[in-house]
Amino acid sequence: MTKKSALLIATAAALSLGGLAAAHAQSISMPNVKQISDKKITIAFLLPENSSPRYEQVDRPEFIKWAKVADPNAKLIISNANASPDTQLNQAESAISNGADVLVVDPVDGKAGAGVVRLASRNHIPVLSYDRLIQDSKPAGYVSFNNYEVGVLQGKYIASHVAPGGSIIMINGAPTDPNAFDFRNGALSVINPLVKAGKLKIGYSVMTPNWSPENAFQETQQALTRLNNHVDGVLAANDGTASGAVRALQQVGLAGKVPVTGQDATNGGLTYILEGVQSMTVFKFVPQEAAVAAEFAVSLGADGKPPAGKVNAHVNNGKIKVPAVLLTPVVVTAQNLDQTVIKSGYTTLGAICVGGAASAPDCKQQ
Repeated sequence: MTKKSALLIATAAALSLGGLAAAHAQSISMPNVKQISDKKITIAFLLPENSSPRYEQVDRPEFIKWAKVADPNAKLIISNANASPDTQLNQAESAISNGADVLVVDPVDGKAGAGVVRLASRNHIPVLSYDRLIQDSKPAGYVSFNNYEVGVLQGKYIASHVAPGGSIIMINGAPTDPNAFDFRNGALSVINPLVKAGKLKIGYSVMTPNWSPENAFQETQQALTRLNNHVDGVLAANDGTASGAVRALQQVGLAGKVPVTGQDATNGGLTYILEGVQSMTVFKFVPQEAAVAAEFAVSLGADGKPPAGKVNAHVNNGKIKVPAVLLTPVVVTAQNLDQTVIKSGYTTLGAICVGGAASAPDCKQQ
């Protein structure tokens, strides 16, 4: 065994144990929403795209469920812009025409989303920015996860799993998504000091239009070609970009041999983790995010104010400091998967123990 191999094994073992301990210490907060209105508030929930399955599979049903708890008489208008800012603006106009009292907007483009806020403001309708921050405008609130911390967690994982002197590639998120820059900046807060110290190299870094797995696949292919396959780790911003990276790594025999990060704890990403070709994902318990947003929206619609005691941060969007509720992300690996995404009810072993993952230890025990 080479010194490099021994170091990687020792480091991986240490981080796995540390990550598992941290995950046990960090409990998943379950949604806790109470009825706060019966005013028949009409809420428009405008989703950005469907390249990530979470929006239609998790955000939509969870938001509807919890909005009906906060206001049993609430009316919901749900739209998906399919990655088009113009479509999202048209959907906002339609929602306003159909009597929306509040808009909950996950913007396709953080800057273009300001147009939705201005439109709503002219009609005296509050806008809650959801998951992605609407920039250069005055939304009434913002509900998301600590996106900078997501990147920090990804950066720490890579830093702990790549041997000194190793070269990594960064497959970042969409250039139109402000969260993508938070993720990247959080990761770089960990990675850049190591680069300056000569302990790590960033061989390739790129933003991924529309968060597209196919774009991520092509970008990773380009990185591998440019670096002659000398890649020791892939910092992929989410599970979709990770899936594209894994496909490219499989073509050159590197899948499962280098660490690959992810985010969102999608079923596909979790399956890849069980197969050993993706190393981790950052778990954002979306039902909690949707529940907080639903309660926030009903409160805005009922009396124009955020729900009492919920705001825990103020986030600068370039124009104002937006009152925000920021939730805590959690690292998920093969070692703590059962205690996080399974125990919380976010997914099931039956949904992720498919294909090559069926032979994983967790899957054999089900």
